[in-house]
Amino acid sequence: MYAHQGKILHVDLSNDKIWKEDLPEQWRRDYVGSRGVNARLLWDYCKDPEITWDHPKNVVIYAPGALTGTTAPCSGRTSVTTVGCTTGLYLKTNTGGHWGAELKFAGYDHLVVHGVADKPSYIHIEDDHVETKDAKNLWGKDIIQTDTLLKKWHGNESKGLYIGPAGEKLVRASSIQCSLYHAAGRGGGAAVMGKKNLKAISVRGTNPVRVKDPKRFAEIVKEQRDLLRADSGAQGLHDYGTSGSIAGVNELHAFPGKNWQTGYTENPYPITGQALVEKGYLKRRVACFACTIGCHRYSVIEEGPNKGIASGGPEYETFGALGNGPCIIDTEGVLLLNELCNRLGLDTITAGTVMQWAIESYEKGVLTKEDTDGMELGWGKLEETLKGVEAIALRTGKLGNLLGDGLKIATKKVGQDSYKWAIMNSKGLEQSNVETRSAKAYALAFAVNPRGNDHLMTETFAEFGASPEAIEVIEKITGDKKWASPHFTEYRAEIVRWHEDCYEITEALGYCVFTSTAAFGVNPDNMARIYGAATGISMTEDEIMNTGRRVVTLEKAFNVTRGATREHDNLPWRLMNEGAASGPLKGETNSQEELDGMLDRYYTLHEWDLKTSWPYKKTYDKLGLSDVGDFLEKIGKLP
Repeated sequence: MYAHQGKILHVDLSNDKIWKEDLPEQWRRDYVGSRGVNARLLWDYCKDPEITWDHPKNVVIYAPGALTGTTAPCSGRTSVTTVGCTTGLYLKTNTGGHWGAELKFAGYDHLVVHGVADKPSYIHIEDDHVETKDAKNLWGKDIIQTDTLLKKWHGNESKGLYIGPAGEKLVRASSIQCSLYHAAGRGGGAAVMGKKNLKAISVRGTNPVRVKDPKRFAEIVKEQRDLLRADSGAQGLHDYGTSGSIAGVNELHAFPGKNWQTGYTENPYPITGQALVEKGYLKRRVACFACTIGCHRYSVIEEGPNKGIASGGPEYETFGALGNGPCIIDTEGVLLLNELCNRLGLDTITAGTVMQWAIESYEKGVLTKEDTDGMELGWGKLEETLKGVEAIALRTGKLGNLLGDGLKIATKKVGQDSYKWAIMNSKGLEQSNVETRSAKAYALAFAVNPRGNDHLMTETFAEFGASPEAIEVIEKITGDKKWASPHFTEYRAEIVRWHEDCYEITEALGYCVFTSTAAFGVNPDNMARIYGAATGISMTEDEIMNTGRRVVTLEKAFNVTRGATREHDNLPWRLMNEGAASGPLKGETNSQEELDGMLDRYYTLHEWDLKTSWPYKKTYDKLGLSDVGDFLEKIGKLP
């Protein structure tokens, strides 16, 4: 088999059973790989709505992309799929680094973990040799300590994926980490591993990944590399990382601060990628497997009271959630918070968002000193924020236990209308730092995201028209480049649906989504062609995009089994009811009326029911998902 290794590895922690099965040939055409096949596997094993995130029958599925392990540029990504603990719904999260390529070299396209171990355990994979091992000497260790021990035991060439103390303690903001500082961070996948008593997966592989037509494959690889090199956004990502855009976003009054009560900060420079470089904190740029851009950061504090603090990042989202959000406009302050989250295995987006909610709740008198374990929470208070984040990760004290469950549960416990300043939608995931009140395609994309409201299922950056390449994408979708503006509601459904399909196939192949939705050098046409050269499976651009649509509908169907309806496709109360504080769209909201108009068009394009948002039986049949439609008909979940 070409590109794919052709094997799915299964490990059942309940009984130490290990088995392998062939990757079905038809799945290579219908789902391509990684995220797509993961969605199919999760459906097959967990479609029963009685299987909750903490149920022994829940599975965690890890999968590098169909092209991971090859020289395709930026193709080192890995998808992790499970029933999420933050929302109780479908969860796909994705990470970079080098672990996924190593799993591919070991001979596996997917790893499916079943059951619950009776004691802390880890999985060791070395080509055909697979075993579960006692993790008693790893349990309680942080990410750096865990990685160090795994390399000591299994060699420096091995690659580790692991959870920190936050995952062990079932914190819903806990993050799966690999290659130290690369995170599958959103939705609490690490808590699912923690519930299974699974601390880590160490992999070493020596099997090459072959392609069907090496000459043609190399030609398309060069084409994609040349396009990425020429793209107007790629150099900035290399030079300053994702946080290089902060100053520009701030000038648009779209950089959320003070729990989304502000959109503009007087001097954001200390929390920008430029500051990391110019103030000497950035020590090296880090690339994932096969990456030609190198957007990741490695930053070090070399002098002063915080000397020696070092970690990967921070990225845009971390500077937003743990810097601008709690009003900590301090480079070293964010470096400290970022290092703490990385070391303990905590998603920086959720950590920052729940802390902002707690600060505002304390300010309003909804939380008291007793609730905060004696801390006087406030904006710009670094020491209190550090203590709060550590309490979340370790579930210590009243505050740590309250925030460790995430905003969906915390707001119900606290009451007093505290949901109104909780930046999450009805699904329950804390929102990432995109100002959707002034970016309407993002607003729709966040509302319909099956895992909750963030940007990592559908990235619609092109709607800003910030580059010639972005404008060209919007013109291709809508027929007119004038729609390359985030303030329109027209054609947002078309823009979102196209990006959904493109994003899915990007992840199925293992590409970083920056290459197709931010830098645009990788596109549906050359993805179809390179997949054919790699596998021998010929697809047109329309055909490969249709596999994306199939997977998006399958992910939707999974949530339908859990009772998700149109009512869950919304945005945080604050953003729907309180206007933007400043800027060209001062007073603008994501109103229900505005959102309803976009949702109607979006559901229509998908051939889903307008009232429930559920796909019709004919839609499943049309996409080759008749068995899915049959099951939903059986349980009464068809419109």
